[in-house]
Amino acid sequence: MDKDVQSARVIINDTTLRDGEQSPGVGFTTEEKVKIALLLESAGVTELEVGIPAMGEQERETIKTITRHLTQAEAMGWCRMLAEDVQRASNLGLDWLDLSVPVSHQQMKHKLNKTLTDVLMGCERIIQQALESGMKVCVGMEDASRADHDVLYRVLEVAELSGASRIRFADTLGILDPFTTYQIISEIRSKTDLQLEMHAHNDLGMATANSLAAIRAGADSINTTVNGLGERAGNAALEEITVALNVLNQAETGVDLLKLDELCRYVQIASGRQSTPQKAIVGECVFTHESGIHVDGLLKDINNYQGVSPSLVGRTHQMVLGKHSGIQAIESIYAGMGIRLTKAQCELIKVQLVHWSETYKCVPDPQQLRHFTSMILHKA
Repeated sequence: MDKDVQSARVIINDTTLRDGEQSPGVGFTTEEKVKIALLLESAGVTELEVGIPAMGEQERETIKTITRHLTQAEAMGWCRMLAEDVQRASNLGLDWLDLSVPVSHQQMKHKLNKTLTDVLMGCERIIQQALESGMKVCVGMEDASRADHDVLYRVLEVAELSGASRIRFADTLGILDPFTTYQIISEIRSKTDLQLEMHAHNDLGMATANSLAAIRAGADSINTTVNGLGERAGNAALEEITVALNVLNQAETGVDLLKLDELCRYVQIASGRQSTPQKAIVGECVFTHESGIHVDGLLKDINNYQGVSPSLVGRTHQMVLGKHSGIQAIESIYAGMGIRLTKAQCELIKVQLVHWSETYKCVPDPQQLRHFTSMILHKA
């Protein structure tokens, strides 16, 4: 069932501090986690998955520090569907627990070595324990994209009867496409009144698309990570989801898009993972134009080549010179530097740009551009 795109409200449950930190080689300090949490909260993200209590005392102390600093966003802890995990998550200031349980035959048999009956009985008992500890419960259906649908529905039924508030559908291996996602989430939506959350991985490069498909099919909540951090190829990127929902007018998230740039840049530093120059929304080059046809079009009317306004995220278009630059772009950019060129001089500069781009594989800076003019004037 498609949501009313004019009135839909989607909860962003950001898991940068949990699943994002599971990126190989990434490890945040407590201070970095608090800073990221506060930047997320300031940006309007209302739910943060902040860690895994079962990891040890240091992790639990970090979780307590984060929850003490939060004033508006709710905090969620990630637990296995185990009594000892729930016990360790108590008294940490958490509002939610995601109780994760494998639901595919592959993982029930070869990871847990349990039958479906065993899993369902465990769910009832552990959900009750978490509720008695004063926390809301999300039942995380691990490997749901490989599970039989009748198994998913039985887990849904147990979760609902046991008092859970939400179900998380996890495409743990990132194997779905948007069409299948829409179909499955629509079917689940028709079976339950519980909140429904989508957890997408990016192994096939479709985490954002699958999350948007889930929203259109009726999902209430989406897991994200800043810059798409996460296991293997990562998770659905917070900046991609929130900007896409805004541009496509699909749903409201309450996230202040103007605060994404600072948040994403800080997470790049704290994670040690720099985004590629053409990473959607936050990449250095995503609002940068070199092609002569595109620059000419932008100079005539910005809407000729603008699908996403950079002003949404506090950025601007940049025009640079390179191998594909045309005469008008060369003339315009040099004029902006206070240098007036004739058409003939622009043609000579164009030759220099082709050589530079093929040799150095980068955009020439203003100093180099001035050097080009010195070269052609010297030849003259």
